Amino acid sequence: MTENAKIVMETVRAADHDRYLCALYAPEDKRDALFSLYAFNAEVAGIRDRIHEPLPGEVRLQWWRDVIAAGGESGAGHPVAEGLNATIARFSLPKLAFENMLEARIFDLYDDPMPSRTDLEGYCGETAAALIQLAAMVLDPVEASKFAELSGRAGCAQAMTGLLLLLPLHRKRGQCFVPADILAAAGSSPEEFVTGDGGPGASRAVAAMIALAREHLSAFEQGASALPVSLRPAFLPLALSRAYLAKIESRSPLAAIPRLSALRRHWLLLRLASRGWPPR
Repeated sequence: MTENAKIVMETVRAADHDRYLCALYAPEDKRDALFSLYAFNAEVAGIRDRIHEPLPGEVRLQWWRDVIAAGGESGAGHPVAEGLNATIARFSLPKLAFENMLEARIFDLYDDPMPSRTDLEGYCGETAAALIQLAAMVLDPVEASKFAELSGRAGCAQAMTGLLLLLPLHRKRGQCFVPADILAAAGSSPEEFVTGDGGPGASRAVAAMIALAREHLSAFEQGASALPVSLRPAFLPLALSRAYLAKIESRSPLAAIPRLSALRRHWLLLRLASRGWPPR
């Protein structure tokens, strides 16, 4: 493994440990490519944490657009950019998917509320679902094309679960990823949701979000038994989603970020990596 590849791997290990573990179940000759995708995702998803104003964040997203559009040696000296461009070239990954992902990430930089469930599903599709599909294309491009719709369901389930896990952080920032139409139906609003205890409507809105994540997760699991062994590592983060949702439901997710023990995560990943998803 090259020094740059080690840096990229360590970036994922530190920023996205669940995906780091999942990548270890991929064939050795595909791991560096997966790490480059996951490191890029961690870089752009974490921009909000490193800025104080939206404009520098937009500049950083534009830098990534330029690097990916130019390809080749563009981004030289940045291990993640170098690794990503090499992966895109080696596996002929569609640059439009990265452009759409970067466009979606603009939402992260601002405090505008998520307008509707449809907007939320679109955001999840351009971010988490696209990442799953790109990983699948690295692992097995022939089979990946058959499971694009399943990637969409998987991405929505995974991203919504992740947003629920990060509710305390987002509320502290004044961000609201819970759609305004779900909040309205629960008797709340984005403004009320991010202040104080969120009011009585907050719990109902969170319950609705959990139900929506489970709806997408169940739809994914319905078709997951058909996944070939070659694609399992791309979808393996979903092995943790049901356990995370149960943990979120068992306590107030507005106060602290729920976590699974390392042993539990390792066991869930090992079980599904070895056996796959059973028919439902």
